[in-house]
Amino acid sequence: MCGLFTGCAVTTPEMSKTDIINRIALDREAMYKNQELVNAPITLKEAMARAIKYNLENRVKLMESALALRQSELITYDMLPRLVANAGYDNRDNVNGSSSANVITGEQSLVPSTSQDQERHNSDLTLSWNILDFGVSYFQAKQQADRAHIMKERQRKVVHIIIQQTRQAYWLALGAQQLEGRFEPLLKDVENALADIDRIEQGNLRPPLATLNYRKSLLETMRQLEEFRDQLAQAKPRLATLMNLPPGQPYVIAEPTSQIIPEMNLSLDTMEIRALTMRPELIEADYNERISINETRKTLARMLPGIEFNVGSHYDSNSFLVNNSWVEGGVRMTWNLMTLLSGPARYSVTKTQTEITKYQRLVLSAAIITQVHLSYSDFFSRKRQYELSKQLQDINTRIYEQIKNQAQSGSQNHLNEIRSASDCLMTTYQKSQSYASLQNAYEKIRVTLGYDPLPETLPNHDIKTLSEAIGARLYTSFNAEPFVMEPLVIKDSLEKTQANGEQSTQSVTKE
Repeated sequence: MCGLFTGCAVTTPEMSKTDIINRIALDREAMYKNQELVNAPITLKEAMARAIKYNLENRVKLMESALALRQSELITYDMLPRLVANAGYDNRDNVNGSSSANVITGEQSLVPSTSQDQERHNSDLTLSWNILDFGVSYFQAKQQADRAHIMKERQRKVVHIIIQQTRQAYWLALGAQQLEGRFEPLLKDVENALADIDRIEQGNLRPPLATLNYRKSLLETMRQLEEFRDQLAQAKPRLATLMNLPPGQPYVIAEPTSQIIPEMNLSLDTMEIRALTMRPELIEADYNERISINETRKTLARMLPGIEFNVGSHYDSNSFLVNNSWVEGGVRMTWNLMTLLSGPARYSVTKTQTEITKYQRLVLSAAIITQVHLSYSDFFSRKRQYELSKQLQDINTRIYEQIKNQAQSGSQNHLNEIRSASDCLMTTYQKSQSYASLQNAYEKIRVTLGYDPLPETLPNHDIKTLSEAIGARLYTSFNAEPFVMEPLVIKDSLEKTQANGEQSTQSVTKE
């Protein structure tokens, strides 16, 4: 017996290094397969289009949404009647015979006889339909359809996040591209100045303390320059990752003719209503509540008796039968009485789950309203910081020009010129950072309000079509949206409700 169990054991070979290497090669090819080549400088709208179309995380969410939709279509077949076909062959090595006995005396009353052939064929085709199973499957199909909607909202959320990340990464990468080549000459000047300090120390041409302070200032300047240079070196690879470009692939970012300063002309009340109307998380919570309600209905349906209808055509080759083929139908009712004991507890659990889902939506709504106010305040804060960084960059540029001219005439030492050039470069870098933060704050508002970067339908999904659709909505005024509700309507209804409440209170007081 042990040998039998050992023989039935199933084993699989370990993954070899060759298998792993082949898998890596196939994955690397699949990651960047069927992508449109980069043949021109990349604009912001094209970067967003490539991120939406080629980002791997977005692809996963798209496939999950499609899978949920197919599962929703598949589960609807459970509501159909069952049509079962059977066919068989029976054979005995002896006769299936029997006799009868008198129940009072126990004596055999008939000689042994048979009514069945030793070899026979049979088949049947039966159609059955259970009303209880239909009701449960109906609610399950509705739940699965809501889950498909949830996957669609989650995919919307992924697109929102990708667009926000791409907008910020694009402007950071553009700033890095504009500053390429400006750090190395300045670092070279610092290295030359450090070499001069070495000669000064060796020749004791200056007091030791002054020489040390001079070296310290140069080293601090070098550290800051190298730190900012390394940060800039990471900007373009991050944008390339969002667009799913192969690592190391060179590309150029298209420089806009001017930097647009986004405007925000919505009131906070309107923004709150817009967010509560369009945020994917809240819509998902609505679907979860519907799923919980249908779960309650499923629990109630399982407590009911099941009525099953069946009809079928049968055939048996037994030569002793008078009718070898016949049609049979019937109705049967089944009722698991134990569900009457567990049903109320199950109903209470599902009802509580529905209430929890409602309160979770309320908590989420409160959090979203808070996000609206924070993103609104952050946008104007980033806008002020950008204006300040522009002024600082302009002042440092003018200071550098003055010190540079004085250094050439000999009235300023080389350290002051290096410091001024470094400050000018740093403020230029900080200005690009501030502008990227401003663009990110603007996109954060769009994400907070549930603003979709693409229309619901598109004639095509190539990069050009996606870019044009995104470009038309990059800085579209939110007021242009037709489904934005006016908060005054809600305020009027609240005022009417309060007025009715005061009138009823006054009437009760008079009585």
